[in-house]
Amino acid sequence: MSTVTRAADTVLDRTLLGYGNIGYLLRRTWWPEDPAPDALAGKVAVVTGAKAGLGKATAIGLAKLGATVRIAIRGDGDAARAEIERAVPGSRIIADHCDVSLISSVRDYAKNLDGEVDVLVHNAGVMPAERTETAEGNELMLATHVLGPHLLTASLRPKLADGARVIWVSSGGMYGQPLRADDLQYRRDEYKPAAGYARTKRMQVVLAELWADRLDGSGVTVHSAHPGWADTPGVATSLPTFRKLTGPLLRNPEQGADTFVWLAAAEEPGRYNGMFWHDRVQRPTHYLGKTRETAAQRQELWQACERLTGAKTDSP
Repeated sequence: MSTVTRAADTVLDRTLLGYGNIGYLLRRTWWPEDPAPDALAGKVAVVTGAKAGLGKATAIGLAKLGATVRIAIRGDGDAARAEIERAVPGSRIIADHCDVSLISSVRDYAKNLDGEVDVLVHNAGVMPAERTETAEGNELMLATHVLGPHLLTASLRPKLADGARVIWVSSGGMYGQPLRADDLQYRRDEYKPAAGYARTKRMQVVLAELWADRLDGSGVTVHSAHPGWADTPGVATSLPTFRKLTGPLLRNPEQGADTFVWLAAAEEPGRYNGMFWHDRVQRPTHYLGKTRETAAQRQELWQACERLTGAKTDSP
């Protein structure tokens, strides 16, 4: 990337202009090349929350590159499987049942999954209007975005192939929130859906970094990324005003999922570990000093995830 291009890319990022479809269309003229058409041939990818939106678009992108894609879905996944197969004729799509918000479901899913996994995409997401707890007593966004993915990574660790990629689908909204390891269950503050969502997305980025440290030298790489502003069913349901105001600027799901597919299949991301990405470029994880966490807070998050999930891992 030339100096001029890098400057333009930075301006797009800092002004948020790069989050919409304009940023996507401009950056695709200079970003790294696409993965090889058969980059994932013979490999197995697991994508959570692939029933619609970014998850389904990611599954389609991985299938186009030759992967066998296992879509881990809370309910019936047959319709989503059929839609992906129609989008990618000849693809091999397996619909699995897994409620990522439930520790018991994640544990059973990981135990029963046969064979190695080459790509693991933590995509499942929710934003309830009111504070909601799972049947196991965990706040729903924390359970879905943080606890479930942490346990799934830990449980599938023995099944992650050499060279495997673990990808956490975060959100640019996390830039506005610090790590709140002291209130993971969102009991102390007044519940605000967007703020709670951003909190857990910040936790995802920190966990991705901690997992990258934990798995360093193992042959497995871990990254997090955000999709920009994408028009998905989740946005339409949870952020209708935002969608109305930004509608013409929103990316379609395929554009939003591009970086996740690229991270899973391209050669360049394999040379790094623990990075945060958007539009195929490494991005800072903080723009505001007030959002920076301490080493103690990071360790507190890890220990809380271990305690709440029962995961058995060494400290990162």
